[in-house]
Amino acid sequence: MKTIFTSILLFVVLITQAQKPVLIESKEEVIKQATSELDAALSPPEGTLYKFSQKYHITGEYTMLLTLRNKGQVVSVFVQDKKDGNIPSQNALKDKLLAFQFSFKMPKNKDYKFNYTFKF
Repeated sequence: MKTIFTSILLFVVLITQAQKPVLIESKEEVIKQATSELDAALSPPEGTLYKFSQKYHITGEYTMLLTLRNKGQVVSVFVQDKKDGNIPSQNALKDKLLAFQFSFKMPKNKDYKFNYTFKF
């Protein structure tokens, strides 16, 4: 019985360790990784942002200023530019981006801002 319990406990610890986000310290690396993850999220047919745009008929091109903090959380989104888009699509995209979670973490008390252009 102890062996089974110990095995289960070890398994849970290993899973927990495997899911910890990687710490990225430099601003350039954070922006590079975030851009890469956003590119993947926009790629058809499996990207989460691609699926979102198809479901809600998001059209246009939006340049957004994203602010990231702590564990890859998007804490603010500001529209820098909009081409061929509309306000409802823009607002839906902003809401989706605020809920977006990146797979890395950053140093505490550091915010990193960068522009990204979303083309739908």
